[in-house]
Amino acid sequence: MAYLCMGATIANKLPGFDWTTRRSKTVHLEAPLRLFRKSALNQGGVAPAASEGQPEETASRKKIGVLVFEQMSTGDLAGPAEVFSLVKVTNGRLRERCCYRVVALGISAEPCVTESGIIVKPQFDLQNAPQLDTLIVPGGVGIHDPKVNKKITNWLGCRAQRTRRIAALGTGVYALASTGLLDQRQVVTHWRFAKDVALRFPKLGVNPDCLFVKDGPFYTCAGGAAAIDLSLALVEEDYGRQVALELAHDLVVQIKRSGGQEQYSETLQFQIQASDRFADLPAWISSNLGQDLSVDALAQRACMSRRNFTRLFKATFDKAPAQFVADARITEARRRLLVPRNNLESIATSLGFKSADVFSKAFERQIGVRPNRYRARSRT
Repeated sequence: MAYLCMGATIANKLPGFDWTTRRSKTVHLEAPLRLFRKSALNQGGVAPAASEGQPEETASRKKIGVLVFEQMSTGDLAGPAEVFSLVKVTNGRLRERCCYRVVALGISAEPCVTESGIIVKPQFDLQNAPQLDTLIVPGGVGIHDPKVNKKITNWLGCRAQRTRRIAALGTGVYALASTGLLDQRQVVTHWRFAKDVALRFPKLGVNPDCLFVKDGPFYTCAGGAAAIDLSLALVEEDYGRQVALELAHDLVVQIKRSGGQEQYSETLQFQIQASDRFADLPAWISSNLGQDLSVDALAQRACMSRRNFTRLFKATFDKAPAQFVADARITEARRRLLVPRNNLESIATSLGFKSADVFSKAFERQIGVRPNRYRARSRT
């Protein structure tokens, strides 16, 4: 999956993808970026400036620059590019307009091959990069190449003050941290690399658990699927929560996750631990917290007797079914409490509690404070 292969060769292509397999077994993907109309591309593969006849609507889009380099992560490129390219708002004349223009910035003008074998042709090299609103530094094994890292680091140091915000995805933090711009700041990276980042850059406060974090104009995330979560958060900053939620719906995202959620979710942990008979049960429970999740109902779903289900469930997950359900409901309640418009009654009802009072008491037993107090503390 890739969305950024741009150059003169695509100017005469129909919209869509042109896949060709090379002898090296890498896949060559050529596809115009979603935000560019075919007619807007000139012979150099670069969209003309507004002064050259480009509509004012296009010129007003926020520019998102994504660095591309050899052996970068394809997901860190394609995920954010897809998110930003889909954002549209309605103007005063009830006409939809695209909000962002995504451009690929190469170490050089030469095509590069991602970790998964997709060939990406940059739209600009670093020397000719346009003014950007947001700059994204993807991860990938290529970031550890000394020459690549040095070029990116030097360029970031020069461009940082002229860029509203900079985001490093996964191992992209290595390049951004090398500039010194992240010193004394909180950062997030993929849990596999958190310890190494902390050792190499002792002036950073490394969080190995969260999905993403913002510290000043800098954003860092765990990479992978978290790159989409961060991109949605950036859209929410620019255009509001409703636009971001509708976009998440279009992307078929099961849930719009906040940055503070853990990389290694409890549901995933239990899925890994589960036997074949219980393989889908943790995810089903998490998706149906407002339903009847009594032991009898769960045993019936697993096609087991109540006694045998309780025994095997506890042996698999190291907790009784009722405790598992209670923990899942409180975990979800903590997330929903961070959304100001969610009142206690709606949270309690949607999570299967009989009343707001029952919910408040259950929450206090597990967390140690009442929901309203927890919400107030989270805001500060």
